[in-house]
Amino acid sequence: MPVKNSRHTMTRQWELLKLLPTTGSGSTAKELCESLNTQGHTVSKRQIERDLGDLMEVFPIDCNNASKPYGWRWVKGAQVDIPGIGMAEALSLKLMEGCMTPLLPNAIMSTLKPRLLQAEKLLNEKSASNLQARWVDKIRTVTPTLPLRAPEINEGILEQIQEALLQDRQLEAHYQSSNSVEPKKYRLNPLALIQRGPVTYLAATVQPFADVRLFALHRFSKADMTKELITGQENFNLEQYIEGGNLHFGSGKQIRLRANLDDYLAKILQETPLSADQKIIQKNDVYSVTATLTNTWQLHWWILSHGEGIEVIAPKNLRETIGKRLKTASEYY
Repeated sequence: MPVKNSRHTMTRQWELLKLLPTTGSGSTAKELCESLNTQGHTVSKRQIERDLGDLMEVFPIDCNNASKPYGWRWVKGAQVDIPGIGMAEALSLKLMEGCMTPLLPNAIMSTLKPRLLQAEKLLNEKSASNLQARWVDKIRTVTPTLPLRAPEINEGILEQIQEALLQDRQLEAHYQSSNSVEPKKYRLNPLALIQRGPVTYLAATVQPFADVRLFALHRFSKADMTKELITGQENFNLEQYIEGGNLHFGSGKQIRLRANLDDYLAKILQETPLSADQKIIQKNDVYSVTATLTNTWQLHWWILSHGEGIEVIAPKNLRETIGKRLKTASEYY
């Protein structure tokens, strides 16, 4: 057999092995054929049946021939570890690569690096013959806000923070907040890493206090993992912390927003509501919206960004705050 044909056969059969299920009644030759053709292997159902017959002589593969069509699967209890990467995995890894780096420990990223390179290689090789391989060139995520460049994070500091999180150890850190002139020294209990837009934050408590604070990773000038175990983690729930609006930087208190809208903003909110209980009422040419929201800086920024398109009616203190900021801004012009 020519070397090229032999290589194609080996590649096809390798992919076929990865498609075999470990549970259930098995996949039919037709299903396996369709999957391989989707991945760019031009092959017939009959060829798949021949491949399966050959592979059964070497691998613990079971043919469920109790009824037609026959199902093919791994023998129950077989130890299956087929190296390599499929099209679906390659696409997933490529799409997630950008956001994984600051969130996963370096030790894990180093083990993923060969898979990421393999994914890129597979997508490049198959882009001419496989429609799925070109999918990564056809989708993008675009932020609705002004795009900002991600700040640089010191790799050594990032590694120390990740390792401390992984081992539940305290951090000795030097951190400079946005409103301070010099870095301050902290003993931190690291609880979670959170990506918010271009900025990665460490959620942590400052020893010996219990309130959870956010620290932007790029503002650390030093971070060293200690031998001391963290404290207070038993009272921290990441999902509840995020749902409480803490990543939007506010008081966390719920308010009942009532505002008048122009027709453009009303149409936007009809399609993408502010909350589950949002209601929009039209009276003559005026639209009025009511919604229950967390009072955050993010909400203030959103209201200000729509300028004359929205007038806050209630709560009174929010109306006054927005009014003062708009009046101050108008004085610059």
